[in-house]
Amino acid sequence: MRSANTVQIESHAAATLRYIRASMDGAASVAVPGSAGIAMGSVGLVATAACYVPSLREHWLGIWLVAAIVAAGVGLPLITQPASLRGLTLSGAPVRKFALCLLPSVFAGVVMTGVHWRSGNLHAIPGSWLLLYGCALISASVATTRTIAMVGASFVVLGVVALLLPAHLQVLMLGAGFGGLHILFGLLIGRKTHDSQI
Repeated sequence: MRSANTVQIESHAAATLRYIRASMDGAASVAVPGSAGIAMGSVGLVATAACYVPSLREHWLGIWLVAAIVAAGVGLPLITQPASLRGLTLSGAPVRKFALCLLPSVFAGVVMTGVHWRSGNLHAIPGSWLLLYGCALISASVATTRTIAMVGASFVVLGVVALLLPAHLQVLMLGAGFGGLHILFGLLIGRKTHDSQI
């Protein structure tokens, strides 16, 4: 028969291992690959080009709403794939922290889009999107890297500038942010990842 002392030691060891695993999971970060930024940026550039087709110009909001859905559909699998490769589960602490930091500002963007649309204030939508997406990235950098915070700060600056510019430049600002900044930082993140693997 096993002594009560042996059972107590095994129970303590199991509890300690659970604590260590939870601590490691909480300290881990979500690796956002450069390919996600490049893919989402490419969608942004296509949307920008489509908005400058004369027959589509007045449909810029619909084009960008579709582009947002496509970009999310393309980017999300690329973002979640490294998490699964590193042994992080999609319901684990780092991924959950990433989502909880990102989603409130994205939700605010959806709400503000509806508010601006109802009030006929369409020229404020691009600046609001850029600003709130930047805030989302800055918040999400808690679970990722400082580079994501830099991307977010760049979006915030672009959003503030967009809110001050005339309406005819708004689509161009969307392209500069969701197209250009995504690609630029995607290439930067990709290069950093490549250099760290050498």
